[in-house]
Amino acid sequence: MAGQVVLSDAAFEQIRAWLLRTSGISLAGGKKAMVAGRLAKRLKQLGLSSYEDYHRMVLSQPGEAQRALDLLTTNETHFFREKPHFDFLRERILPASTRPLRVWSAAASSGQEAYSLAMVLARHARHDGWEVFGTDISADVIERAQRGQYDIRQAGQIPPEDLRAYCLRGIGSQDGTFMVSPELRRRVRFARMNLATELPDVGMFDLILLRNVLIYFPPEVKRQVVGRLVAQLRPGGWLMVGHSESLSDLGLLTALAPSVYVKP
Repeated sequence: MAGQVVLSDAAFEQIRAWLLRTSGISLAGGKKAMVAGRLAKRLKQLGLSSYEDYHRMVLSQPGEAQRALDLLTTNETHFFREKPHFDFLRERILPASTRPLRVWSAAASSGQEAYSLAMVLARHARHDGWEVFGTDISADVIERAQRGQYDIRQAGQIPPEDLRAYCLRGIGSQDGTFMVSPELRRRVRFARMNLATELPDVGMFDLILLRNVLIYFPPEVKRQVVGRLVAQLRPGGWLMVGHSESLSDLGLLTALAPSVYVKP
């Protein structure tokens, strides 16, 4: 039965190689159990008897390839994650701004980072007309981000004054959830995007967040991805990465603070 299918070493290597080619993400050898766990239910739904069969389906059907990407690349996130970055935006970037900012949440997942940025901008930006753009390789999480609806347990991650101003508690059938207000959602745009391939024309940005994703890229892909994003950064613009990540080895930007870089 499909639910009892074992992921062989050979099939795991096939899936690892496909994921690297498709997304630039390098799965460690120890992720075999994670891959099996995330794909097992899909194999059962499709009535497939092996992961090799699923790999062949992914190669031949673009829709299933996107489904596999959604299953293998979805990561947990939360509002105001790594708070010092939002403090830096409020205390250093916004007071010095001379025009409305364009901000890109490049690995937006289900939208919490992008909406956190929007809350800071809505409350503290010196110039109206700011924009937040969120992207992710997963079509599933982008759909959830556009919806802007979250489990009520995540509300505690948001400062109380922002929760009151920019979020609405669900009632009736929506009890146990909250939504980002329509006014704030209108200021945030989301799109599916693969950072490991040539980027579409997205314009120039004053601040780009590329946090907690570079750790999944091998060195050459990391260099290519960062290079693409730096090309979309205005001179004097900022790029933030996760606190466990560094761009010092690339020589493309100047470090200003831990995990905060500026384009000369």
